Amino acid sequence: MTAQASPAPAADGLAAWITPARTALVIIDMQVDFAAPEGRLGQWGVDLSTVPPALAKAEALAAAARKVGAPVVFVGLFTRPETDSISWRERMRRRGGDPDSDSGLCRAGEAGSDWYGPKPLPGERVVEKARYSGFHEAPLDAVLKGLGVDTLVVAGLTTECCVDCTVRDAFHLDYHVFVAADACAAYEVEVHEASLKALELNCAILVDTDQVITAWEEAA
Repeated sequence: MTAQASPAPAADGLAAWITPARTALVIIDMQVDFAAPEGRLGQWGVDLSTVPPALAKAEALAAAARKVGAPVVFVGLFTRPETDSISWRERMRRRGGDPDSDSGLCRAGEAGSDWYGPKPLPGERVVEKARYSGFHEAPLDAVLKGLGVDTLVVAGLTTECCVDCTVRDAFHLDYHVFVAADACAAYEVEVHEASLKALELNCAILVDTDQVITAWEEAA
């Protein structure tokens, strides 16, 4: 089965579950190094062809959330030499890579960490992280609790990595999690599909961008 959005139930369905009063849109790691041809991964020759459609869908979700008053929270990787992971560097070395070259993704203050695609507006929350999950040693949980939300619609990069880790941690913290499948991407379609399937089986409900926008319009 291809992992994709499930039909919303007819009664007590998506519009009730993701009302703007209780829901935040969380956009993860849509940054230059992960998404732009001139970014680090693009320079390394990674095929980024799966990314632009997800960026466009995330931008549509952000516009819809703002229209109905649902908060938009941007979660991004911002690394510094002092926050570089010892285990990441050693893993890269053991795989035959260069830890110094492969560490430096999304360096704080450099162009690689800039937002790419959807961008935060003045006053919107930005959460900086130094690991895969937006909740790990980062204030995402406090930000969401401060917004008074218990439900998340998630978009971002990459499906199998930072989206997956953040969604699982959100579920462990008792958030109701909806993943906008078409507003996420991995660099390989098969990896994206398998990751969505695993999330659907264990901790999230899959939706697509049009379903979310329609539900928000109904709730508004």
